[in-house]
Amino acid sequence: MELLWILLFSSVCPLAWGQGVYAPANAQIVHSGAACNVKDDNISERIYTIKEGDTLVLQCIVKGHPRPQVRWTKTAGSASEKFQEKPIYNETLRINVIKRIHGGRYYCKADNGVGVAAIKSIRVDVQYLDIPVLTVHQTISDVRGSYYQEKTVFLRCTVNSNPPARFIWKRGNMLIEQSKDNGVDIYEPLYTQGETKVLKLKNLRPKDFADYTCQVSVRNVCNIEDKSVTFRLTNATAPPMIRLSVNDTVVVDPGQDVMLTCEVTAGFPLPKVNWSCSAGDLPLSAKVQGATLILRAVTPADAGFYNCSAVNNVGNPARKNVNVVVRTMSNLTFQITPDSNKDSESIQMGRDLKLSCHVDATPQDKVNYTWYKNGAPVFNSDSLILLRSDPDMAPGTSSLEIVDMKFRDLATYSCVANFPGSRVPELRVDVNISQNSVSPPVLSVPPGGQVVNVREGGIAELVCLIVDGKPRPPILWSRTEKDLLMPSKTPVMETPDGRLRLRNVSRDMMGAYRCQTAPYNGLNIKRREAQVQLNVQFPPILDPVFQDVRARNYQMVTLRCTVLRSNPPRLTDIRWYRNGDFIRMPMPDLKETPELKFKLEPTNNGSYECRISNSAGTSTCTFNVSAQPYSAEFYYDTPNPVRILKGNNYSYNLQWTQRDPEATDRIIGYWINIRKNLLSWQIELKDKEPERGVLMSHTISDLRIPLSYEVRLAPITTYSTGDYISRIIQYSEPYTYPRPSDRVCGFKDERICGFSQDRSDIFDWTRQNHLTQNPKRSANTGPETDRSGTKEGYYMYTEASWPRVQGDKARLLSPLFNVTSVRGPKGSGRVPYCVSFYYHMKGKHIGTLNVLLRVRSIASVDSVIWTKSGPQGPDWKKAYFDISPSGPFQIVFEGIRGQSFEGDIAIDDVSITIGKCKQENTVASAGKTVLIGGSHSLPLASWLTFGLSCLLSLLYR
Repeated sequence: MELLWILLFSSVCPLAWGQGVYAPANAQIVHSGAACNVKDDNISERIYTIKEGDTLVLQCIVKGHPRPQVRWTKTAGSASEKFQEKPIYNETLRINVIKRIHGGRYYCKADNGVGVAAIKSIRVDVQYLDIPVLTVHQTISDVRGSYYQEKTVFLRCTVNSNPPARFIWKRGNMLIEQSKDNGVDIYEPLYTQGETKVLKLKNLRPKDFADYTCQVSVRNVCNIEDKSVTFRLTNATAPPMIRLSVNDTVVVDPGQDVMLTCEVTAGFPLPKVNWSCSAGDLPLSAKVQGATLILRAVTPADAGFYNCSAVNNVGNPARKNVNVVVRTMSNLTFQITPDSNKDSESIQMGRDLKLSCHVDATPQDKVNYTWYKNGAPVFNSDSLILLRSDPDMAPGTSSLEIVDMKFRDLATYSCVANFPGSRVPELRVDVNISQNSVSPPVLSVPPGGQVVNVREGGIAELVCLIVDGKPRPPILWSRTEKDLLMPSKTPVMETPDGRLRLRNVSRDMMGAYRCQTAPYNGLNIKRREAQVQLNVQFPPILDPVFQDVRARNYQMVTLRCTVLRSNPPRLTDIRWYRNGDFIRMPMPDLKETPELKFKLEPTNNGSYECRISNSAGTSTCTFNVSAQPYSAEFYYDTPNPVRILKGNNYSYNLQWTQRDPEATDRIIGYWINIRKNLLSWQIELKDKEPERGVLMSHTISDLRIPLSYEVRLAPITTYSTGDYISRIIQYSEPYTYPRPSDRVCGFKDERICGFSQDRSDIFDWTRQNHLTQNPKRSANTGPETDRSGTKEGYYMYTEASWPRVQGDKARLLSPLFNVTSVRGPKGSGRVPYCVSFYYHMKGKHIGTLNVLLRVRSIASVDSVIWTKSGPQGPDWKKAYFDISPSGPFQIVFEGIRGQSFEGDIAIDDVSITIGKCKQENTVASAGKTVLIGGSHSLPLASWLTFGLSCLLSLLYR
């Protein structure tokens, strides 16, 4: 027997299926990669279990019209290097060589702009088992007043795994059991990282000196093999001890070699020495030879802490570190500070004067400063006081104070900074002190330089000059607004001559800039400052940048181009172009919004541009004006579009909608182009006038099984043809029962025979078998196996546990069955169908199981055709009944939760076949024969429901 899935509208009750076909997105997640198990937990969340290193493939199967866009996101961890930075837009998420950090909850979001986006989630559980780490810890305690010592050893075994590992301890090849050996304790310590088990050997005995093995297992989940580690305990076992060949801090010149040796002084087994760098990886020039680390030709980048550790898994690792300091010296500056007690800003005889010298160096405290006067060294005296580290200045600053300045103190003073005994070159700065060589600076902005105008993308120069004063210090630039950084991404920029040069200027650089004299390389007095305004000019910002305008021929069209921002705001020109040619028209008012009105004709379709200019440049609004119709939109959710024909051929029911069909001239038909390799043919569909939101269809025949074809579709008007859209149609086996053994749906795979969850209910039905049952599931309810009694067989059930409450509904929808052209039995115009299934309703809190017939019409109409409530015993029972629907229909299984958690309801082996049910001699049979709209007696409510459906359909047409 074959089910025919063709669409025919009944003459008894006319249908208008397809009205309002624009539907929100619906999503479902399926997997096709490596997986150990996929199951549902107590709250109906799917859990995907996979072994670390395998390939994860998740596919988001979506429905909805227009075709939804799929986006994958994740709540924790990272699915790829860039997964947290931006989502993945694809129906399939693939992660090769999955890692444990990839575990977490993945969300598939499908959105097509109609209604609320559909979101489905699945939790990926990555299974792994690392090699365990075994460490030994010893304690020695006095007993009975030091008459003897008790030695206790703790063997600590730690492992990282998922799921939690099981530990087995062995002495030699013998299993250690705490109940059979009073000298051992096995326990799990508190506050440990990872999973840990401790084997405690109390008051060591001779037999305790042996080989100990810690074996860990995850019980072969995902075929992960057990791991183990062995340690030999002897009376010589001891923790490591080390010492370094150098002091804690090593100071060297650039270019020198550094040799660090970490000598092991104790420990058995022999400890393993390892060198590391606190800043990350060891330098590329580093070389490790046994316990020695050699740094060749060090640079300042090699400076930092180097760590030596020795490990033998006994006690705690021994650790030492060395701070390697590479000498550097740069940026020697000076300051001249007049007598601060007199608020002086110049050199005056009879007053004090301070000269300061500072260099940026590493290590700063090892710098030696030497002062010279006219080339001769300066020594402390009554009039000259040397301060190696001036407390009033920045750390590492040396000062020379001149007390009660006399004419003899007018001279050239030199400050020399160096590292004694080092090859780092010394730095020197000279300061000339005379009555004419030192005067306060005068800062000025050149005339016309207070405001600098520059076009976006150009080069700007901001100038603050010191027009008087000696010596002349550098100029520091900053933004006047506190939170804004300079273009260099730093708060301050230094210019030696006061000229700040900015390249590739952008509008975010616009604003006020402050220029100040630096407090160094000049007089240390109140800082002089000024401001310069940077004005960035840019072309007009327009809206829209691009707009697609569709209209009917010989209809008036109005195009508007709005200026959002412009600097300068004054516009200089507005011009309109069609297909690149200037449109001659009166000069528009530059203060009004530019607007172009014209009558659309077949000859003036095309690209229109509005070019608006100011003194900084020109911007453009572009309009694509056309009477060409919008492209059609394929409908991808056609139920069972494939129908098998004679001669190894098949047909495909192609469906689509037309976007905004009334926007342009009347659409009178469509072109359909079918391609396969070099073969191509075209079909013209005449008198196919679309309506907004109405689903259109055409059956393409004579397609060869099992080939796929590219189909292109374009609308046709009196004047033009719209753009083609393209899709691939593929042959797939129709959902039929070709053999008697295949007539029953046992929910064997995740496709569940084309059934789907109802989006309007409270919760979902769950697919499960005995092997995927939650071990913590509710007792005394639900089946142990499927209807056939096998542990591998699946069934569908409703979980009544938390968070479900009384009255919650779960609905499972069959595929859409389209009525066929075959007539029903004599005296009836409709085809009968037999619906049969097995149900399981065990538990004291069982609610209700309803079976509804959903007939597709303007509004789908549901009618209850079978129902059971309350406990029905521990066995699977069979129900079957006849239906004679008036149009395309679905069977709906509705489970309603009872008053508490012992109320799981299950179904299995569902069958929907053409023809009446064969009567069976079985006590398990239940149900009744129902003819929807036929001559059999029906409840009044069912007749009213059916009549209302017909009436609404007629009114709509």
